[in-house]
Amino acid sequence: MVLPDRDAAEEVAEALTERFGVSEEPQLVRDALAGEDDAEDAQWLVVVEDPDATHDPALLDGLAAEYEGWREAD
Repeated sequence: MVLPDRDAAEEVAEALTERFGVSEEPQLVRDALAGEDDAEDAQWLVVVEDPDATHDPALLDGLAAEYEGWREAD
């Protein structure tokens, strides 16, 4: 999932554990935009491994949208 800032990413990671029962803690990764060094221009990724597709993509999309983000597959 791609989120606009670290706070949103941390909240989504917590919600994934609470709402979806994700067993492994989601990984948070800072994704600086190309050519930008300023922290204000960084997006945050919440990486969730779901190789068996046990989580409903529509529900994950909804969670990301609650925090002004979106879900990307792969």
